[in-house]
Amino acid sequence: MYNPLVYESGDVIGTFVYRMGLGQQDYSFSTAVGLFNSAVGFLLIVIGNMLSCKFLQRSIW
Repeated sequence: MYNPLVYESGDVIGTFVYRMGLGQQDYSFSTAVGLFNSAVGFLLIVIGNMLSCKFLQRSIW
């Protein structure tokens, strides 16, 4: 079901990184996109933890 016809509507960051890195052999670009994805994910976890600590007095660390 995942083919070039549905890339515009069905592509997510993980499959995009895989397709660019291994499919088109653009390793530096896919590494940068993967690193950005990880940084955004980490930032969301830290912000969620801070809000949870402030409002619920619970934390993950």
